[in-house]
Amino acid sequence: MINVELRRLDELKTKLKKLPSVVANATANGQENAIEQAEAYAVDELQSSIKYSTGELARSFKHEVIGRWWNSSMVAVFREFGTGLVGEMSDKQLPQGVAITYRQTPWFFPVDAVDLDLTKIYGIPKIKINGKYFYRTAGQPARQFMTPAANRIEKEAPEIIKKTVDQELRDKLGN
Repeated sequence: MINVELRRLDELKTKLKKLPSVVANATANGQENAIEQAEAYAVDELQSSIKYSTGELARSFKHEVIGRWWNSSMVAVFREFGTGLVGEMSDKQLPQGVAITYRQTPWFFPVDAVDLDLTKIYGIPKIKINGKYFYRTAGQPARQFMTPAANRIEKEAPEIIKKTVDQELRDKLGN
């Protein structure tokens, strides 16, 4: 007859009971790490392509661990996809199934509606109408920052999540 002695069986049972919640939490943490990395890429893209910034766009990112990530600033969509004829003609990557309609005629907005001199920064001309100054624009080009970040993190996310799960399994369940 063969005698088998099982040591540390209680410890194994305890770890097995913890396993589902540890894996679920670790996976959620890995997703959050991947989304935070995407945000870092988008902020880097913004900072490398912006002439003047208050930091408002970079501070406006939001995300949920279910994999949803967005920018709550009203300016973000205009910067990402451009505006007017200039935006329509500029290079950009649109999400599948999305079609954007662009304004086809120039428009005016009051100079005092913005805190910056857009003529100095972007070369947007000023026009005086009835004693008041306006900027005249046919739009701005797309200056994508979220799409490149999303494309980049799409490739990296599986490894980020795997590393997080592996680390949390070691940390919470031991070797």
